[in-house]
Amino acid sequence: MSLSFANSIAVQSRARALVPLCVGAGAYLFYLFVGDTLLSDSDSFWQIKIGQWILDHGAMPTTDFYSFTRTGAPWISTSWLSQVLFAYSHAQWGWAGPVIITAIGIALTVAIFVYLLDAQIEAPRAVLFAMLALLLSIHHVLARPHILALPVMVAWVGLLMAAADRRSAPSWYWLPLMALWANLHGGFVLGLALIGPISLEAVEHAEKGRRLRLFMRWVLFGVAALIASCCTPYGWRTLQGATNILGLGELLSLIFEWMPANFATFNAFEGALLGLIAFGYYRGLVLSAPRIFLILFLTWSALTHVRSIEAFAFLVPLVLAKPLGQMFPRPADATGADRWPARYVTITGALMIVAASWTSTVLYMGHHRFTFTMNQTPVAAVDLLEKLKPQRIFNAYQFGGYLISRDIPVFVDGRAELYGEKFVMDFFKATEGKKPEMLPRLLDEYKIDATLLVADAPGPQILDQLKGWKRIYADDIAVIHVRVPADGATAVPSK
Repeated sequence: MSLSFANSIAVQSRARALVPLCVGAGAYLFYLFVGDTLLSDSDSFWQIKIGQWILDHGAMPTTDFYSFTRTGAPWISTSWLSQVLFAYSHAQWGWAGPVIITAIGIALTVAIFVYLLDAQIEAPRAVLFAMLALLLSIHHVLARPHILALPVMVAWVGLLMAAADRRSAPSWYWLPLMALWANLHGGFVLGLALIGPISLEAVEHAEKGRRLRLFMRWVLFGVAALIASCCTPYGWRTLQGATNILGLGELLSLIFEWMPANFATFNAFEGALLGLIAFGYYRGLVLSAPRIFLILFLTWSALTHVRSIEAFAFLVPLVLAKPLGQMFPRPADATGADRWPARYVTITGALMIVAASWTSTVLYMGHHRFTFTMNQTPVAAVDLLEKLKPQRIFNAYQFGGYLISRDIPVFVDGRAELYGEKFVMDFFKATEGKKPEMLPRLLDEYKIDATLLVADAPGPQILDQLKGWKRIYADDIAVIHVRVPADGATAVPSK
């Protein structure tokens, strides 16, 4: 009986080694098959355009050259590596390229997440946490740089928490993860911020005689991580660029992903918070002060900005992994579970999973053409504007990325940190009807020849009543107005 039980544990151990790959492959195939939903944010256009510029010029942008309102102003790309990857994949496979690497980013995130949790809790619970994390993050899974940085974030925090659980210092070999994160996306500042509270978790539970030494090792690691984050083409300016957007004040409340969480209607995030509170009360979950601080900080971040919900979804389970593992212990692995035959079976299974995923990708791409969400692409309206050749176009915020992809200088686009709080707030107030008297002032101040605004926004209705402007085109997506010269003609000046 004991031999049979040991063999059963060994088989489970080999199967468990494949669980992260299976879950990752499942997530990859799901997001591949719903890939069109990943193409619904116009920022993807300018992200790809900048990546292609970097590839073409072999240099990094340091000033703006896509707008006519901020031409020559200092601006750096804190997501340059992600933009290059998106641009290269788009050049090779069209929109299928960004969809595929976005799906790979999610797959890697989920696989690493389950692998890290599996060290503390049983595989079924780890998979359940992964499914819940994906559900909470689904609103922000887009073909944009933050998705490519997501697996690095999970790996970084998971490894730091593992070191804290062992009451030891992080390995210096992990520092390249921070350098990679800093080149992929500006969110790396979160990884730097979490070093402090995680180090306190390690120090608090260490033996009294080695706490000071352990603390100093964490401090040195934190300094080294800060230096590693500057290992980018921009050096220390990467830190400044990554934090600029946090200084946009009131404007952040108008950009969807930076808005605070809204509980006016029940949503998955609200359910997760209530479930976490209920579980803590029901099971009597006891946590250390640093872990409590980490959970409160991640919850506050998610409540403040909806874009931080995915950090809450993937990082809170990593913080809770060890306490949950102690609450729900699992049987120990068989002694011979890691011998060569077991590893051979695992490697073979992994190769089969990867091969099956790639085959599915090729077959699906053979009969499906990925397309961008139409309400972000005013194709017909821009075609008309190209014929009219206006010098300056006053465009809607969400149309900026598409205009950049068409090589048309923009009034404003998704790079809010470039334009600043006042500029973008004035734009929104003028076009959303909060201060309609500001619209003619902006049009005259920036010598606008034509406008390209969202069809169902107040802006076009204001322009309909504005002397000297005439509506010449409208569809379900966009409306065009042009400045009417003194002789009443509708032509606009040419370049």
